[in-house]
Formats: sequence, C-alpha cells, structure tokens
Amino acid sequence: MRTLNLGILAHVDAGKTSLTERLLLAGGVIDELGSVDDGSTQTDSLDLERRRGITIRSAVVSFAVGDTTVNLIDTPGHPDFIAEVERVLNVLDGAVLVVSAVEGVQAQTRVLMRTLRRLGIPALVFVNKIDRRGARPQGVLAELASRLALPVAAMGEVAGAGTPEAAFVPYDGAELLDVVTLHDDALLAAYVRGGEAVPPARLRAALAAQTREALVHPVFFGSAITGAGVEDLVAGVRELLPAAGGDPGGPVSGAVFKVERGPAGEKIAYARLFSGTLRVRDRLRLPDGGEARVTGMDVLSVPADSPPAALTSGARAPADRTSGARASVAAGQIARLRGLDAVRVGDPLGEPPRWSGEGHFAPPTLETVVRPARPADRGALLLALTRLAEQDPLIGLRQDDARGEVSLTLYGEVQKEVIQTTLLEEDGLEVSFMESTTICVERPLGSGAAFELIAEDPNPFLATVGLRVEPGPPGGGVVFRLEVELGSLPYAFMRTIEETVHETLRQGLRGWQVIDCVVTLTHSGYWARQSHAGGGFDKSMSSTAGDFRALTPLIVMDALRLAGTVVCEPVHRFTLELPADTTREVLPVLARLGAVPRAQGPGLIEGEIPAARVHELGQRLPGLTRGEGVLDSAFERYHPVRGPAPARARLGHDPLDRKEYLLRVLRRV
Repeated sequence: MRTLNLGILAHVDAGKTSLTERLLLAGGVIDELGSVDDGSTQTDSLDLERRRGITIRSAVVSFAVGDTTVNLIDTPGHPDFIAEVERVLNVLDGAVLVVSAVEGVQAQTRVLMRTLRRLGIPALVFVNKIDRRGARPQGVLAELASRLALPVAAMGEVAGAGTPEAAFVPYDGAELLDVVTLHDDALLAAYVRGGEAVPPARLRAALAAQTREALVHPVFFGSAITGAGVEDLVAGVRELLPAAGGDPGGPVSGAVFKVERGPAGEKIAYARLFSGTLRVRDRLRLPDGGEARVTGMDVLSVPADSPPAALTSGARAPADRTSGARASVAAGQIARLRGLDAVRVGDPLGEPPRWSGEGHFAPPTLETVVRPARPADRGALLLALTRLAEQDPLIGLRQDDARGEVSLTLYGEVQKEVIQTTLLEEDGLEVSFMESTTICVERPLGSGAAFELIAEDPNPFLATVGLRVEPGPPGGGVVFRLEVELGSLPYAFMRTIEETVHETLRQGLRGWQVIDCVVTLTHSGYWARQSHAGGGFDKSMSSTAGDFRALTPLIVMDALRLAGTVVCEPVHRFTLELPADTTREVLPVLARLGAVPRAQGPGLIEGEIPAARVHELGQRLPGLTRGEGVLDSAFERYHPVRGPAPARARLGHDPLDRKEYLLRVLRRV
C-alpha cells in the first residue's frame, strides 16, 4: 500500500480536532464521533486537553483510504504550542489546513500557510463550519486568495450555507478548467483554441500534479460536525496529495518528531524514516556521536487484509513477527521506537535528513522562574522539567544554583498553566511561576581579538588560543572559522575549542545569548603527549582537552569585551484591522506601547511593536475598538533596546571575572 503522512493544521477553534474525528470515522478507525466539548476525542489524550478542549500534544493515528495508508497527525492550533507544529512539519508529505467559514483567515492561519509554502509542502484547504450561522464560504475563499496571497482552486460550492442542511456540491471537470490551465501550457493551448474538449480525467491529473508541486491549493468546503464535504475531502487527500517516497534499500535516515514516556517510564520515540529500512536490534548513530540499539518498535500501518471497521483507535499495528523475521520499518513509514534513551525531539537517526532539523518558527521570547511549593521538591522539580524538555525542545531550562532557581523559556501564558497542571498530575509537584520577562539577545558592535600563549604569563593552561569576534549577518547565528592550519592542532582539541565557543556565547557581556557573529580561531598551540622515561603520562608536560576547555571562555570574553555588544529585544510585525472611526483612539496607545506604524489605511494599521507589549495591546484592543479589532502579530527581528540595556543574572563560572574564574576552575589564582 501507498503511505501518506498527513498533517492537520489550523488556527485554534477552527474545528481541526473535530475534523480529525470525522476522518477517523470515515476511515473506520472509530465507530462513533468523539466530542471536543465532552472530552471524548481520540487524539486529545491528555486530561488537560479534554478539559480545556484544545490540542496540546501532537497525536498520530492510521487508517486506510483505498490503497493508501494515511498516517494522520493532529497538531495543536494554539500559538503557545507552535513547537509541536514545528517538529511535525518536518515529517509531512502533505497537509490539510482547516479554516473556519465563520471566522475566516486568522493570525495563526497566516503563520502556518506561510510556513507550508516556504517548505513547499503540498496542502489542501478545508473551509469548515459551513452549517454555522454566519458562515460565508465565498468570502473566506476571497480571503484565502487576498490575505494569504494563495493560488486557490475551489473544488465546489456550498448550498444552504449557514443552515444545518448546508451541503458541498463538487464541481465537474469543466468548472476546474480555468484554474488548471493557469499552470499547464498544453491545457492552456487547448483552452485557447476552443472547441477542443478536455477530458475530466486529464484535468484531475493536471490538478493533482500542480497540487503536489504546491503550485495550487485545492479548497474543499464542509462541516466536521455534520459530515458535509468530508467524503470529497478524503477523496482529494488520496488523489491530490503525494505518497511518501524514499528508497527502502538506501542508508537509514530518519527524524524523531515526538517523545513520550511509557507506563513503566521508558522513553518512546516517534520517528519518520526518509530512507532505508530499520529493524529491531539495529544500532543507530545519534547526533552526539554515540550509538543506540533499537530494542522494540510498533509500526503505524494498516494491515492490507483487514477491513477498515476492524481497526482499533490509534491503529498502531506491530510489525509481523509470526514468520520469525525481525520487526522493521521502511522508508516513508512512521514507527514508535524503544531503546533510544538518549534521543530528543528533533534528533536525526542515521544519516541526517534533508531538512537537517532546522526550526521554521521564531524562538520563544518569554522566560519565567518556576518554584516548587515545598523547597524539598527542588530536585524532583528539576528532574520533571528535564523530562518535559525532552518532549519539547523549545522549553529551555536555566538552572541558577546560587539562587536555587530554575527558569523556563515560553511562547505564552497558556503554557504556564499546561506545565503547572502537568507537574501536579504526573509528578505530584505543586509549583508557582514568577511574572514572565522578555528574552533579549546580544550582538557584537565591532571587532575584537584576544589570545594567550602556552607557557607565557598570565596563561596558566597548557594551551594556546587566539580568537577574533566580529558581527555576522542577521539570522546567521554563531559561525566558527579557522585562520590556522588544520594540522596545527589535533582534531579533538579543535572540536573542543569550537564547542566551548558556542557554549560560552550563551551568556554575553550582559548575560544574554550572543547571536549573529563570526568567531575566528587565529592562534593555536599545544604540548604533545609526554611521559617520563619508563613512566606514564605526565599531565604537567602535556596538553589536554581540559586546558582548551578552560582557557577558551577567557579568550572569548576578552575578545567580546573589545568588540562590545548591544542588547536587542524581540520585535513583532503586526497587522491591526479595526473600525476606521477608532483609528484616532488607537494610534496614541500604540505610541505609548512603543509600536511604530509602517503603513496605514482605512481600517488597517501595519507596523512593528516590542514583543513585550503585544500581550498588553491584545488586552486593550477590545475596549478601544468596540470588540471589533483583530490583531495579527508574529516575530520579525531583534532590535536594539531603547533606554538602559537590561542585564540577566549569569550562571556558572564567570569568565568576565578572571580572578574568581581561575579560583573556581584551578582552585588557585
């Protein structure tokens, strides 16, 4: 059977999880629909998800559509859980973007669609809730084309919109001709000549080819509650979206997109295989250079000889072991793997995949301190938070031993409630949070260089290290370069210097992470391994990796101090739609919040605003616009902070204080 790894994406409350339930019913996975309101849906397995009626963790279920096995991945719609969406996008063959026929295109809809198009992921659009009062299918279709600049192809029209009897009426081939010929020269020529009938099958084939190349996005209309249009959507998924590819005989290459804990606390990794075949007892190369052995697996698949009605919820069918063959998962498939205790979400398995694990969304811009209600629970809290960070790599942990505090990075305030409830229900830990603060960064202002030579004061280490720090291009991260010959230093020492540079720059002159810079190794030297005659290794005469690891932070900070840094805060790009007569009241508020309008028209303001003030603007907007204002914002860039630059408490040994640093590292000055 063909395999299709399909993502369901949407803005919160667009009806994404309800549509997932309807697709599972159509695929024979469930016998009756679950309800988000009743907390009985298949994919919302967490108690908190059921209580709040939102999706927090991605879930995977399988069902058959004709000759195609669909691995359907339900993703969160709330912006606070965008990290869940990020990791899923890397394993998709296609997607269904759900849009409400009442609310239309929302802020998160724009973020998701921009990302799908940037990655070239083929996507269908399902305009949901056509049975709801206020449904405006044609208006939403126009919004998709204008507000998302989306090349759309309506696959039909709606009869009885806004009533319980609303139905989807699919177009025949002739009505699709205008859309398809835009991207097909042969069909366009036939269309221009006129009189030449184009067979509907040829039109559908051309539309499928264009959809798979993400040149056009077919739009279906329907209702997940009544089932209207869902059958046509299922047919579109099978016919228009591409099946998973990959060579089962090639080298093993996969990626982990979800990690969970089993009943006994064992780690279970959800992985998509892009190439090769992986079997139980195979060893995998991990990103840290180590290896791990797969001790067990469940392959998400649908047995070819099983009728759809026989499938159980989740349909995690184990690979067949009755023949004595080792269980295996092949290119294109998804499996739950056991035995990979050191693996984290986003890690590649075997050969790195084509996307190399890079993120597609902005990093979290908020930070908060979490405190246990009982001081004796600090150790248990750190352990529990470490497990949560395994499942969500964008939950960053910072442990301040001096203050006995643990800080978390967040996307929004809803995450606090989720983490708080999870810690209480899963670990029995009652915690509280301090007020969230904005995460800033530092950028070098100029160029600075420093070096220390082996066996020359004031260098107490058996290593020579020289570094130059200078600004890099925006968004370039930290780039490490060499100005010394490759053979001038053993590879292990060179790698130690590079790793220590990246680690040290997590805290700049004011404690924030340093970004967008180029660090060049300008000097290097070491003493080769030596020993006394007839004796063993003599540390006093031989350089070790520890010498380079201890000296490098001092050199980095000396160079950075000479270069200077500027503290930058995250800035969001915003679009504000509002009644035209309220613009005069809104503009002064935007000015007080530090927003800078860039464009303005009747009922529309676009510009930039500090990320720290977005939440306040969202709270004040309803009162300023009679409840009619709509705010759409997304991370845009980092901008120098206006006024005094904020500082962040430093963690660990501080290389900015040489005397204290050497006292802690060497136990002497």
